[in-house]
Order: sequence, then C-alpha cells, then structure tokens
Amino acid sequence: MCRLAALARNLLNDCLIAVPVRPVALRKLEMKHQTSQILYAYWNEVRGNRIAPRRFDIEPARIGSILPETFILERIDNDTHRFRLAGTKIFEAFGIEFRGTNFSDLWSGNDQATVKTLLASLTTGGCVGRLAFEGRTIEKRRAEFEAVLMPLTHNSHIIDRIVGSISCIAAPAWLGTVRLDQRVLIENELIWPNGPLREPGALDERQAPFAPQLRAARLVRSERRNFRVYEGGLSKVDTDEA
Repeated sequence: MCRLAALARNLLNDCLIAVPVRPVALRKLEMKHQTSQILYAYWNEVRGNRIAPRRFDIEPARIGSILPETFILERIDNDTHRFRLAGTKIFEAFGIEFRGTNFSDLWSGNDQATVKTLLASLTTGGCVGRLAFEGRTIEKRRAEFEAVLMPLTHNSHIIDRIVGSISCIAAPAWLGTVRLDQRVLIENELIWPNGPLREPGALDERQAPFAPQLRAARLVRSERRNFRVYEGGLSKVDTDEA
C-alpha cells in the first residue's frame, strides 16, 4: 500500500512538472499599405527606448520614397491638430489642400468625435493610431484609404507633433480626377506600446521598445465600423519651421 501511495505521488508530481505554461498568442498590427509599414518601421527605429522620438530626429531623406504620402500635424489644443505639411500625393488624391486644416475637420458627426478621441489618446497617452476610411465623391464613387499617426515631441517633453501617412489601398483609375469631399471611417485602432502614461501629456523614463507583436482586442461598433484597442508591444517628417 505504501509503495502504491508513493508511486501515485510520483506520478502526480511528474504530471505537474510536465505541463508546460503556454504563452498567450499575440498578433501583429495589421497595416495594409507598404507606406504605413515603412513609416512605422522608421519611426519605431528612431524612437528607440522612448515613448516618442523628437521632431528633429526624423530625417526626411531616410523616408524619401514615401514623403509624398506623409504629413505632419501640430497640436494647438485638444480640438485642433493642424496640418503643417502634407505630401503631394495626398493633395492629388483628395483634390484638397490640407495644409493649415484641422485634421478632425476632415470628418463629420460621430466619425469626427471618434477621431478627436483618437488624437487625444495619441497626444496624452503616447499611443499610435491607425484609421481605415473611405473617401467619397459627390457622385458616390469610393476609394479606401489607410492613415497611420505616430507621436513626436518638439521643444519639450510634451507630445505636440504627429507624423503620419495617408495611402490609397487600391487606387481606382479615376482617383485624382474628382474631389473626395467626404471621409467615412471604417475602422480605427489605438496601440499603447508601454501602457498608458501616468501623467497625461508627459513622457517618463520607463520607456521600452515595442515588442515584435501585440495583444489584440476588437469591439464592433456597427455594421461597417470596428474599434480596437491594443495594450502591449508592436513589431516594428517633419521639416517644418520651429
């Protein structure tokens, strides 16, 4: 009997030791367009161990191939993030000069409120944003776009600049010949590489680089719109005047 009890204990211990602890499956951020991927990879490289790189760390020559699709926003206040620069391909695609325009004014209704929330999270929390949206003409023609937005600091430790890009996913033949007067959100995502900041708007010393992948979650808001918030890591231009 004692031998049987000892054998049972040994078997139990072997089973407990043999059961592996499996890591939770993680998923990479889904950036559809190559421009988004190139800009993000460069921003992440320059960022290093910081929540956000400085504006002057961005060297336009390093991303020359995608400059026509990039932009720089300046945060004026909570509701105003003004285009300081916008690439020529953005102007050509939409038929609109964006420079000097408030980014959230490109949207209306609930979409505008969503974009304002995303921008506030980006500038106060140090996260990265991604938007999928349609540009529409008066005649209801549609083209799908992807925008990515990444935080920058300027002359202080406050996030007051945003570098980003806007790219058409599959450009139709008519793109650039008709104004895209309406923007309609399809999907938006926020990514906090190191978790939300303790003090809104302020950077700290706990910054660590993105990990290769991140945990993902999705909340479906409507038939055509999703909102996803990521907490975890990611894999991996401003030339305006001061």
